[in-house]
Amino acid sequence: MINKYKRWYYKFLNHFKLTHQLEDPNSIYNQISEGVNFKGTNLWILMCSTLVCSVGLNMNSTAVVIGAMLISPLLGPINGIGYSIAVYDIKLFKKSLNNFLFAIITAFLSATLYFIITPISTAQTELLARTSPTIYDVLIALFGGTAGIIAMSTKTKGTVIPGVAIATALMPPLCTAGYGLATLQVSFLFGALYLFTINAVFIALAALLVSKLLKFPIHENAAPARQKVIKRYVTLIIILTLIPSIFLGNRLVQQERFMDKSKKYIDNVRVIDDKYLLDYSIDPQKKVINLIYGGTTLDEKDKELIASRLQNFDLKAEVVIKQGFAIDQKEYQEKEKLILQISSLEAELNKQNAIIDSIKSRPLLAKNLINELTIINSNIISCAIADTYIFKADNSLDSTTVLLVGIANDDMPKNEKERIISWLKARLQNEKIVVFFSANLK
Repeated sequence: MINKYKRWYYKFLNHFKLTHQLEDPNSIYNQISEGVNFKGTNLWILMCSTLVCSVGLNMNSTAVVIGAMLISPLLGPINGIGYSIAVYDIKLFKKSLNNFLFAIITAFLSATLYFIITPISTAQTELLARTSPTIYDVLIALFGGTAGIIAMSTKTKGTVIPGVAIATALMPPLCTAGYGLATLQVSFLFGALYLFTINAVFIALAALLVSKLLKFPIHENAAPARQKVIKRYVTLIIILTLIPSIFLGNRLVQQERFMDKSKKYIDNVRVIDDKYLLDYSIDPQKKVINLIYGGTTLDEKDKELIASRLQNFDLKAEVVIKQGFAIDQKEYQEKEKLILQISSLEAELNKQNAIIDSIKSRPLLAKNLINELTIINSNIISCAIADTYIFKADNSLDSTTVLLVGIANDDMPKNEKERIISWLKARLQNEKIVVFFSANLK
């Protein structure tokens, strides 16, 4: 049973082995050695990629910036530095370092010249994104560089190298540094240069570690003391590059948490009685939340209530509350009163208009009724209709509709009169009508 598990274990580990896919060590050396050169083709490609990237950053075009990353040949000398340290090839190390420094200066000056000439100098989001490196950029450079050197060392390269070029993003921070120098903005210059340093150092570190792991043949037998010195320098450079990124990464996390809590707090104070939030802004660096309210005027009690809700979200921030446009409370109440009065007058006016319309329609109604009544009973010869008020002894007032039906003679049977009254109530949809029959209405 134990042997069975061992076989499974070794079979599983076999999936991670690279030895059967590795290129010939001499082929790997030649490939890396050729990639560090910045003469002729590589130099022209570098300058073109610098200008393409600068235009992309200037116009805030992500697609153009990505294209520039793919064109850039900067990965070559960085991998050369890491590989040469791993195999103790001092000649290749010097060649890689010299070419890398030459490439940096060329690209930096090209980007600076472009941003001096261009009429558009506004800092877009693509530029701003390259000024605040963190520990996460270290991880991207390390894992991206690892993928890159593994791909260069094996036969199945596929699309890894272009992907590494995009992920590690060497060209954009270098061009952003050029923008910082051209516009004399120190935060852009040093922030972007630090991001570029992170990318370069940890891509080189990845190349060094993978080269050691794959046991590439040592080029020169360096003395143990020299090896120790090299390791110390490498460790020192890594630590000096890493420490600020950890601090900046922690600050980024704190700022993101502050932004998240602030947005929840703002949702909670959007409406305070008859005041409502017009606009807001959050400054996570200074820990300040600016709120602008509309509606009725904010008093000190309202402001204290808004500020007190910070503790519900564990927020330590300064809240700056401003009044946008305000409605005076007294004016607001007067306005509401006037609106109610207008509504009441409109209702009364509609009622009076309905009465007028009813009065105007009475002649036509009477005409229609007489035409219909003569069909029901030929003894009916005329009809009169009117709305009247009934004043009672207890000083109460009532209203009703009175109908006077003229008949040819007085001998209409009682049941016939009742039938006509029932018909009139149904016809007029009014059970309260009063009907009189008269032989004198001719």
